[in-house]
Amino acid sequence: MPVDTTALVLGALALALAWPVPLLLARAKWPSAAPVLALGLWQSIALAGGISMIGSLLLAGLQPFGDDLWSRIGGAASHLFTGPLPAGVTLLHTFALSAAVLLTAHLVLNLALTSVRSRRQRHRHMELLSLLSSPLPDAPSTRVIDHPAPAAYCLPGARSVTVLSEGMIALLSPEQLDAVVAHERAHLRQKHHLLLDAFRSWKRALPWFPIATRAQDAVALLVEMLADDTARRSSGDAVLAEAIRIVDETGSAGTALGAPKDRRTPEQRRAALVAREDRLTTGHRTVGPALRALVVTVGVLLVVVPPVLVLTS
Repeated sequence: MPVDTTALVLGALALALAWPVPLLLARAKWPSAAPVLALGLWQSIALAGGISMIGSLLLAGLQPFGDDLWSRIGGAASHLFTGPLPAGVTLLHTFALSAAVLLTAHLVLNLALTSVRSRRQRHRHMELLSLLSSPLPDAPSTRVIDHPAPAAYCLPGARSVTVLSEGMIALLSPEQLDAVVAHERAHLRQKHHLLLDAFRSWKRALPWFPIATRAQDAVALLVEMLADDTARRSSGDAVLAEAIRIVDETGSAGTALGAPKDRRTPEQRRAALVAREDRLTTGHRTVGPALRALVVTVGVLLVVVPPVLVLTS
């Protein structure tokens, strides 16, 4: 495949993965029945979209420098340091190559900064918790904040902890509280904060990009559903759903002193709680084998095809 055609194909794929595909996935009903599958597909879309966008710009910019990718990279590097650019290099080639380099640096640096910022925030939060909370008897990895507003969250790190407020403990029955704790500990065991950091980085890198916000919201809800699936195995659907309903009715979850700030609007927060409650009260839905095979195949192709197109062009 000629390089210019490959660049066009990658550009078209990047455009599709930047707008219509995430929009369709965010509106689909099946992800709530298979959150693991949906999370894998979201990651494939994000990775393939980035590689396709950068690869398209890179191949378009390097086209005049050689016959294949590696000779083009070598030619561009040598001309950059030793002499004038080839006669075939236009302003568009220079722009595309510069955009590829800058976009790559922007995305990588944003991911690194988001990761460092998150670790620092968690470290400061842990220091705050040591002052505002006390360990739960017989459960040193669970800490209690003396505040009437109901709140429950987890704080990952070298010494991961689950945090409850006195308001949450007073509001729920022991069985419901166990379900909430199991939910939060599932987040810690499954390292959900790493996935959330990646999509938070994508949103910060492209704040003008509405699909980045939609993707972050969809992934955040799927992560909650995945933790629900872990908690429901020990507590049962009814107990967990009732705990979610009670917290929803208070309208103040996450407002306890020391709790992380929830940046969602009340309507968004309530919609997420209702979606979680509904899937627990309407029976355990699953996706069919045909859809599961299709999603897995698409996810694998998205991860494999763009790099192969770039490397073999």
